Amino acid sequence: MKYQRQLNLVKLLKPKSFFLFGPRSTGKTTLIKEQLSRARVYDLLDAEVYQTLLKRPKIIEEETLDPKQIVVIDEVQRIPSILNEVQRLITNKGLKFLLTGSSARKLKRGGANLLAGRAWEASLFPLCYPEIKNFDLIQYLNNGGLPQVYGSSFPEEELASYVGTYLREEIQAEAVTRNIQAFAEFLDAIALANGQEINYQSLASDCQVSASTLKNYIQILEDTLIGFSLPAFTQTKKRKAISRSKHFLFDIGVVNHLCRRGSIKSKSELFGVTFEHFIILEVRSFLSYSRSRLKMGYWRSTSQFEVDLTIGEKVAIEVKSTELVQDKHLKGLKALKEENLFDQYIVVSMDSKERRTQDGIRIIPWRSFLELLWSGQIVKV
Repeated sequence: MKYQRQLNLVKLLKPKSFFLFGPRSTGKTTLIKEQLSRARVYDLLDAEVYQTLLKRPKIIEEETLDPKQIVVIDEVQRIPSILNEVQRLITNKGLKFLLTGSSARKLKRGGANLLAGRAWEASLFPLCYPEIKNFDLIQYLNNGGLPQVYGSSFPEEELASYVGTYLREEIQAEAVTRNIQAFAEFLDAIALANGQEINYQSLASDCQVSASTLKNYIQILEDTLIGFSLPAFTQTKKRKAISRSKHFLFDIGVVNHLCRRGSIKSKSELFGVTFEHFIILEVRSFLSYSRSRLKMGYWRSTSQFEVDLTIGEKVAIEVKSTELVQDKHLKGLKALKEENLFDQYIVVSMDSKERRTQDGIRIIPWRSFLELLWSGQIVKV
């Protein structure tokens, strides 16, 4: 199945060279083939290419005869030292590079030359709503958005293979932890805690590791782009906010597999949990692809009022899987609205029609919300 991705590499590379990071199997290589067909590509997973560039990085300059040709180095973290040559070619020859990888860990932690601002960063995520024709919500909430999984006849097999590959290639190959079994158990635990506030001491006890080891494991997930934190919004004054972050994995299907959830059906409790995760992932992808600097967060007061998602100080969003939003579903948004901090207050739900409460809270059906989001009408870009 072919997907029309939202990330436009040609447009992205007009002003600057870029690092493009994304978890394995999100489609970086396919995207390059489709959008940069005339680029010169060096795939460092190819043993011959790897050995050639390791011995003679200047071959990039020797082979790139057209200074306007884009140069792609795929899996650049395999030879961090190649970035010295990249910097020289950007500075002296004006070449433009797309430097891709499934992990920024080796580059950032190994003291690699990150080109001192000569290249910006972008991310590629699993498939999102506008990239899938005839989008099926139940299918997405069960399978997730990895291109090889979403439309597969055997999604569970694909997900099992993916998780195994991640542990083998990302964790073992990068030697980021010696105890693979402990890390595998941590993955199960962090998946079960997906979307919850992280209590490091409690989770570390569950995983039978130290709190410092747990923090290192979570950092591994974020460095390899498998997980991300949703920080607490703490700027409310009338009601004191808690400060712990929530943690999410990058793909619903991966969480489903690790949690052994089975089939997710409409109106079930798991439907509500995965639906909230889905909306958060969509907003994350939109903000990244539109190059927005607005930060995502969530709000919860010490008195237990909560709002699922905040976008800068522009939008506060509550996600409800109910087919009829009522006053009881609006308590968190109403409490936050008293602070008068946000421009918009929105409930995303399974309602059939959009409506607005007397105090200005918008109730928007999920599909309409995503159409508005991706057309830039929720968050201006």
